[in-house]
Amino acid sequence: MENNKDKKKKPLKLSSSGRLQIRKNLGPSSNSNKNQGTKSKTIQIVFRNKNNQQKRTSTTQSTHRGSSSFRTQASPNFTPNQNFSPKTNKNFNNKNKKSIDQKKAQPKKSTLKPIDDEKININKILEQEEQEFDKFPSLAKLKRAREKEKLQAQQENENENKISKEIIIPEIITVQELANRMAEKTADVVKVLMKMGIMANAAQSIESDTAEIIATELGHSVKLVSDDDILKDIEDEKDNEKDLKPRPPVVTIMGHVDHGKTSVLDSFRKSNIVSGESGGITQHIGAYQIDDNGKKITFIDTPGHEAFTNMRSRGAKTTDIIILVVAADDSVKPQTIESIKHAKAANVPIIIAINKTDLEASDPDKVRNDLLSHEIIVEKLSGEVLDVEISALKNINMDKLAEAIHLQADLLTLKANPKRPARGVVLESKLEKGRGSVATILVQKGTLRVGDIFVSGSEWGKVKALIDDKGDNIDQAPPSSAIEVLGFDSNPLAGDDFVVVDNENIARKVSEYRSEKILQKKNTVVKTNVEEMFESISSGKASILPVVIKADVEGSAEAIENSISNLSTEEVESKVVFKGVGAITESDVALASSSKGFILGFNVRAIPQARDMAKRDGVDIKYYSIIYELIEDIKNLMGGLLKPNLKENITGNVEIREVFKISKVGNIAGCFVKDGLINRNSKIRILRDNVVVHTGTISSLKRFKEEVKEVKNGYECGVMIENFSDIKVNDIIETYQILETARTL
Repeated sequence: MENNKDKKKKPLKLSSSGRLQIRKNLGPSSNSNKNQGTKSKTIQIVFRNKNNQQKRTSTTQSTHRGSSSFRTQASPNFTPNQNFSPKTNKNFNNKNKKSIDQKKAQPKKSTLKPIDDEKININKILEQEEQEFDKFPSLAKLKRAREKEKLQAQQENENENKISKEIIIPEIITVQELANRMAEKTADVVKVLMKMGIMANAAQSIESDTAEIIATELGHSVKLVSDDDILKDIEDEKDNEKDLKPRPPVVTIMGHVDHGKTSVLDSFRKSNIVSGESGGITQHIGAYQIDDNGKKITFIDTPGHEAFTNMRSRGAKTTDIIILVVAADDSVKPQTIESIKHAKAANVPIIIAINKTDLEASDPDKVRNDLLSHEIIVEKLSGEVLDVEISALKNINMDKLAEAIHLQADLLTLKANPKRPARGVVLESKLEKGRGSVATILVQKGTLRVGDIFVSGSEWGKVKALIDDKGDNIDQAPPSSAIEVLGFDSNPLAGDDFVVVDNENIARKVSEYRSEKILQKKNTVVKTNVEEMFESISSGKASILPVVIKADVEGSAEAIENSISNLSTEEVESKVVFKGVGAITESDVALASSSKGFILGFNVRAIPQARDMAKRDGVDIKYYSIIYELIEDIKNLMGGLLKPNLKENITGNVEIREVFKISKVGNIAGCFVKDGLINRNSKIRILRDNVVVHTGTISSLKRFKEEVKEVKNGYECGVMIENFSDIKVNDIIETYQILETARTL
C-alpha cells in the first residue's frame, strides 16, 4: 500500500518565492560551492498551507507534512535509512475541488526575476515615476481650463443675445438705476466709468451727459428727459378773475438786531414777546395776525442777527410789504442794508419805521439822510417811500404806521381765490413733544382745511389740526393766514412749498420723487480723473471740524449751519454731519462719536440716556441759547485747528577749531562759542564757506569731561553731531530755535 501511495504522489513544485529563496541561499552560481571545499550548506524550505496555519520549521520532525530538510552534499557520518517510507494520513488527490477552482480563478501573481549581476537603482526608479507623474496635468490647471472655457461660452452667448434698447435718462441718475435700465451688469458700467476717469460706486449718481456716453458705448440708444411728469400734478394754475377776492396783506418786519422789531409787533398785538426770547433777540421767524378795526394784517417777524440771512430772504420773498425798522439813535447798520437788498431783490414795497424817537439821542433826520446812500428816498425828501416816526415801547404813532400799511395794501390791490385747493410756504418747522412735527405755514392761495392731503418739499401728510397764533384750534385757514399745521411725518425744510393735492397716491409719488432727487444730489459724483485724485491725496487734506447741530426750530438750525460753513477756510473746514430739530438723542451722540465730532444744542437739551452715552463715549455736548455766543465759540475752536505760524530764532554761532577722531565713537568737534550760546536741545546747521552742508541735532555737548546743558559765549566745548561725522576745521555751527505762534480766524 505504501508503494502504491508513493507511486501516486505528485512531484514537488516550488512557487516563485520559493525558487527565489533557494537562489539567494545557494548564491549566484554553483561554482562558489566548489571553492568552499567540503563545507555543507543547509537549505530550509517552508511551505504555507491554504488555511494559513501557523508556520512550523523543523529539521528534526522530517516526517511532518509541509516541511522537509536535506543537505546539498552527503555528510560522512550520515547513513540513509533504507526502510524509510513517508507516513501520511492525507491523500493529495482528494483535495477540495472548490478550492482548486477558486485558485484557478485568481489572477496569477507576477514573478520577480532577480538580477544576479546588477543591483537595483532606487534613484532611477524614482526618476521614472516622476516623469510618468509629470505627464498628467494638475487639478488646478484642469480647473482653470474649465473656467476659461465656461467664460468664453458665456461671452459668446451674451454677444449673441445682446439687444439694443432705448434708454430714458433723466438729469441725474444713479449707476445702479442706469445699469438696470440697460439690463447690464453694474460692474460693466463701473468699468466704463473708470475708463472715463470717473470713480463711482453703484449708489452714487452721475449726470445725464455722462450716462449718455456710457449707454452709447454699451450699444444702446438714449432719450434725455428734463423733468418728470409727476410734477405736473402739482403745477399752479392761473385763477379766474371772477373768483378772486380781497385778502389781508402779509407784512414782514425787518431790520438790524436790537432796533425794536419785535417791540413793534408787541405794540400791535398788545403782548410781550421780547421777554420770552433768549438774550432779548428774535432767533426764529414768528408769524401773527391782528385785526385792526375789521381789517386784518398778517405779520412775519424775522431775526435781525447777521446769521439769519436766509430767514430774512425767505421773509422778503413771502411778503407783500416790508416794514424796515431803524433805531433813531443808531441809524443804518449792516443788517439794515442787507434787509434793503432783500426787499429790492423781491421787488417788495418798503415802509420805513424810525423807532426809539422818544430817546434823547434820537436823530430821525440822520436816518433819512443815511438811507439816501442806499437809494431809499422817503416822502419828506420828495421820495415815494413812506416813513413814520414811532416809539414801540411808549406806543407813539403806532396807529399812523397801521394806516400806512393799509394805504400801501390798497395800492397793491391784493386778491386771492379762497375756493381752490390751498397753496402756501413753510416759514418754520419744529419737533414738539406730544405733537410731533409742527410747521408754521403761510397760506398764499386757497383755503386750507382739516383733513386735506398735502405735499411739502419731500414730505407729505394729512392735516390733523390747524392752530392759529393765539393757540386756538380752527377748522379752516383762508388766504394770508399764518397757522401751525399738525400732520407731518417728519420736519419739512423752511422755505419749502406747501401744496394740497387730490389723493394720497399723488402725494406719495411726488414725495418719493423729490426724496430721490435730494439723495441723488447728495451723491452726485464730481468729474475727477485719477491723476487729480492722487494729486489731492498727496497734497494733504484740510483739517475738518465735524459738527452735529440740534435746534428748537428748523430755521435756527439752518442759520447755524450757514454761519459755521462761512467760517471755513482753505486750511480748516467745518463739516455739518447732521442738523435737525428736537432734543438730543442717542442716535445724535452715536453719529458724533463715529465722526469724531461734537454736538451743538441750540435751545434744546439732551435726554438722560443721551447724556449717559455721551459721558461714556467722550462726546462733548455744548448748549447755547444766543447765536452770537455759539458762533464765537466755533470760531475759537476752528482757530485751534489752524497750523501755527513758525518763526526761526538764531541763538548762537560756534566755530570748529579742531576735530578729534575717537574709535568706536566717531568725530568730535572741538568748538569755540563766538556768539550767543549753544544748547544741548538746540537745532543746528553746519555751514562750510557759508553753504549749509547739514541740518540736524546735537547728540552730545561736553565741557572738559562733563556733559553740560549749554555753553555760553567765549567758552570752549566739545560737540558730537547726531548721524553726521564729516566735520572739518573752520566749519561754523549755527544754532537756532523754531518758535510757534497760534493763529486765529
